[in-house]
Amino acid sequence: MHLVNSAEIMETLQMIEEERLDIRTITMGISLRDCSDPDPRGLCNRVYNKISRLADQLVPVAEQIEKTFGIPIINKRISVTPIAIVADGHDEDGLLRLAQTLDKAAQGVGVDFIGGFSALVHKGYTRGDVALVACLPQALSQTQIVCASVNVATTRAGINMDAVAQMGEVIVETAGLTADAGGLGCAKLVVFANATEDNPFMAGAMHGIGEPEVVINVGVSGPGVVKRALEKVPDGDFGVIAETIKKTAFKITRMGQLVAQEASRRLDVPFGIVDLSLAPTSAVGDSVAYILEEMGLQRCGAAGSTAALALLNDAVKKGGLMATSYAGGLSGAFIPISEDLGMIEAAEEGVLTIEKLEAMTAVCSVGLDMIAIPGDTPASTISAIIADEAAIGVVNNKTTAVRLIPVPGKKVGDWIEFGGLLGKAPIIPVSRLDSSRFIGRGGRIPAPLQGLRN
Repeated sequence: MHLVNSAEIMETLQMIEEERLDIRTITMGISLRDCSDPDPRGLCNRVYNKISRLADQLVPVAEQIEKTFGIPIINKRISVTPIAIVADGHDEDGLLRLAQTLDKAAQGVGVDFIGGFSALVHKGYTRGDVALVACLPQALSQTQIVCASVNVATTRAGINMDAVAQMGEVIVETAGLTADAGGLGCAKLVVFANATEDNPFMAGAMHGIGEPEVVINVGVSGPGVVKRALEKVPDGDFGVIAETIKKTAFKITRMGQLVAQEASRRLDVPFGIVDLSLAPTSAVGDSVAYILEEMGLQRCGAAGSTAALALLNDAVKKGGLMATSYAGGLSGAFIPISEDLGMIEAAEEGVLTIEKLEAMTAVCSVGLDMIAIPGDTPASTISAIIADEAAIGVVNNKTTAVRLIPVPGKKVGDWIEFGGLLGKAPIIPVSRLDSSRFIGRGGRIPAPLQGLRN
């Protein structure tokens, strides 16, 4: 028994030191439902005080766990109740003031991001939704670490095309207001279909209305570990590949479960979920694209990429579920261009297009993520891309999302550098055909037959 444990310890150390295993995030979810106040100042004070009180020890405890277990925890984050619910009835000025309060509170406790400046409008708008969506460009340009999301579709409700149209305009305006930073505000904004309530990853994290008062959620990483494992079975068939990924995902998730439980114990906060998603970075070797290429593709984006990604996503879920009974969030594989060196290389060579990425999103977590596009892309084209991605999520009853960045002043072939985990990306082309008449119709695309499950 001792020998087995020793071997496992050495294996884990190797994964950390050589294969870039890390915990991508510890995210504390905080309910703000008891902070509602008709007075804007009172609302902001309540929100600030509650976040400061509950999250005061989050970063110190995470740093202690890093030292105890020797595993890096890349980000410490907070998610809150969708703000359009908490601040329903307040106007744009009140919502903007609240966004600034979230920013101040989050920076005060030392976290990297705070998510939940969000609205759920898949079936229509409340007054709070209207105000929040309208103030998104200002809120994202006037805060540093506040992240926002808007859910425009569900399998049960269909697609709110009025919201889809508005989000195209919001993205263009946000890019313009943050032009000096390459449209960085758009990197903090996600448009969802079938958003989850317990997602620990930014920019789409929120603390859903079905969640407890406060909770700890963890997101794992580990593409480099999976790639290294596949290197050891160079001639294995797809059954062998799937088994190898499952066993590796089990090990990665077990570390995530350990960290989550320890954080829960030390903070005296309930443990929520482990998100199994493989989250890449722009560092060499830490790439989902490289995993697909290790399976035999010449380059990510080649014919066969969607099938390879489907295998990866399924095997990660199966392996992860053996290591934790509380999987949640998105749980699969992310394919953000700017955050994945292999994706960056494939996009630069022109073999990974937005159309191929859209096809791949049908079988993986999230959707069109961190994609830089020409700054002169019309809002209606962005809205049409959102509608396409939402349709994939709605029909397949899965979460999909769009995080597009129209970079002001940039054209196809140029580059944008965001820095940190957000990485860098080439500007890739989008369709130049006009979608404005389609988007201009408005209304709701009805729910598909799959939505009628009672």
